[in-house]
Amino acid sequence: MKKLYTDFFLFFDISVLFLCLITGVVFLSVQNITWWLLVHVSIGLVVFMFSEYFTHRFLFHLKAPKNPFFLRLLKRLHYDHHTDPNDLHLLFLPIWYSLPNFAILSSIYYVIVGSFTSTIAFGMGLIAMLLTYEWKHYVAHRPLKPKTRLGKWLKKTHILHHYKNENYWFGVSNPLMDVLFGTLENEKKVQTSETAKNLENSR
Repeated sequence: MKKLYTDFFLFFDISVLFLCLITGVVFLSVQNITWWLLVHVSIGLVVFMFSEYFTHRFLFHLKAPKNPFFLRLLKRLHYDHHTDPNDLHLLFLPIWYSLPNFAILSSIYYVIVGSFTSTIAFGMGLIAMLLTYEWKHYVAHRPLKPKTRLGKWLKKTHILHHYKNENYWFGVSNPLMDVLFGTLENEKKVQTSETAKNLENSR
C-alpha cells in the first residue's frame, strides 16, 4: 500500500507540479491575501475543468493524424494509455505538455487581468486542479479504493470510458462537464465499443 502512494508522489512529473504549487502558495502567502485572490484561484479551478474535458474529448480522442510526428505525440499523450491503461509511465500527463499549457493559459489570463499576483493565484487554481485530476486518474487505474461515493463513482465511470465506450465519460476529476455536454450516459444504454483500446482505429 505504501508503494502505491510513493509511486504517485515521487513520480518526477508529479513532484515538479507539487513544487510549482508550493512555490506559488509561498508567494501568495507573503502577499496581502484578499477574497479577490481566492476568486482568481477559483477561476483557475473552473478553467481547468473545462480544459480537462475539451482536451480529453477533442484533442486526445482526435482521429489519428497522418503526420508521423503528431501521431507519435497523440500516442504518447493518450492513444497508448488506452492500449495499456495500467502502464504507470503512460498514466500521467508529461511535464513537457502540462507546463507549456499552464504557461499559455496563465499568459492569457495576465493579459486579461493585468496583475501578476492575480495571475499566480489563477495558476495555483490550475495546478491544484491538475493534481486533483492526476490523483483521480491514478486511483482509477490502481488498486486503491476510494472512500467517498463520488470517488467510487468517478473510478467506475473512468473504467467504463476505457473498457465500455471511449465516446462517453470524459470527466476524470469531476462529472460536471459530462453532464453539461451530454457525454454522461447510463452504462446499460451504451454499446460496447470495439475501439476503446485502439484509438488509432476509432472514427
